[in-house]
Amino acid sequence: MVASWIGTTIEYYDFAIYGLASSLVFAKIFFPTFDPLAGTLIALSTFGVGYVARPLGALVFGHFGDRVGRRTILVITLLLMGGSTFLIGLLPTYASIGIAAPILLVFLRVLQGVSVGGEYSGAVLMTVEHSEESRRGLRGALVNTGTSAGMILSNLVFLAVLTLPEPALLSWGWRIPFLVSAVLVVVGLVVRLTLEESPDFVAIKQAGAVRRLPLLEVLRGSGKAVVLVALATISAGMVFTLTTVYSISYGRTALGLSSTAMLGVLLPAAVVLLIAIPLAGRLADRFGVRAVFLAGGAALVVTPFLWFTLLNTRSYGLMLLGFVVVFLAYSANYAVFPAYFSGVFPAALRFSGMGIGFTIGTILGNGFAPAIAASLQQSSGWIGIAVYMAIGAVISLLAGLALRMPASTSPVEAAPADAAPRAVPAGGS
Repeated sequence: MVASWIGTTIEYYDFAIYGLASSLVFAKIFFPTFDPLAGTLIALSTFGVGYVARPLGALVFGHFGDRVGRRTILVITLLLMGGSTFLIGLLPTYASIGIAAPILLVFLRVLQGVSVGGEYSGAVLMTVEHSEESRRGLRGALVNTGTSAGMILSNLVFLAVLTLPEPALLSWGWRIPFLVSAVLVVVGLVVRLTLEESPDFVAIKQAGAVRRLPLLEVLRGSGKAVVLVALATISAGMVFTLTTVYSISYGRTALGLSSTAMLGVLLPAAVVLLIAIPLAGRLADRFGVRAVFLAGGAALVVTPFLWFTLLNTRSYGLMLLGFVVVFLAYSANYAVFPAYFSGVFPAALRFSGMGIGFTIGTILGNGFAPAIAASLQQSSGWIGIAVYMAIGAVISLLAGLALRMPASTSPVEAAPADAAPRAVPAGGS
């Protein structure tokens, strides 16, 4: 669990600093030929490219995760994410090499997306499949706090560099959060190399039930579950991205607050996630993952309106309360993703099924939410954004109502006709 948590924290630190940079500095560095608003919209759109690339990672890493195991994939995704993030910190700017700069930026963002497409499913499966049934809600939720921890860490690092004078920030200061990733990746790599393979996957190999083409099988036999997982993911992804990425831009453009002031509200509120997500996981072990998911989804229909109403007061205490309220609803919904979504797929197809469903959901929910919100702000103000978030919550709530976990949780199912006739040797493909 700890190994998965550390790796997930690092992966989402890397992924989140791009979102912050796209909101705060990339428009001036990589898209300076556009007016400030257009440049920011384009920069936020490149943020979404990472989500569009995630299904590719889910397809590739899901296949090999179900073929050769979870552990190997977790090492590969960590290296891919760390390398691409570090290289972003070394990129020349538009002023140095012209149009090649944003092209390279988008390419490296695609690599980030491919990495995360395989990371999340692998990390939560390693933990859930190592856990007994009665503890999977809590332990999966604890790994999910890695997403929040990575976000908090990325914000703290950016908060530090934002204290620099603007010329220093735009010339070299923005690079620091990306370059720091190299140190974090070394730590994560050392930890992940000590992991043992998932017991469920070991049982599948020993039974000779490893599938040759898990992607085709999961689409053929569990296609409905893939679609429902994607839809169920939308709301939490939308809320997380808008509260942690877009809120900085909203505070600056709509409320007249500095980025530092908004981060000063966001970061203390985000600590709630580190507490509320495990508590929701514990409740899921007691009352059921589906019940907790639905309770959080229902709350997310109304909390966006409360969040914006409290933000618009510009009062620190009320703004903080707004973040806390929406984070509590988000925590209940998001905490049970690992136990809930992994449980709806057969173990031999779990990496592929969960990975594809989750990553498609993040495109729909996370990917272009900041750019859509910025556009809605111009046309209809905060009410339009809140309605957008509420619609996403309704979609996820309905998907959760339709999503069911099978009665049997045995890791080994009867091997189909195209399954491998014997156990795949360690390291095989």
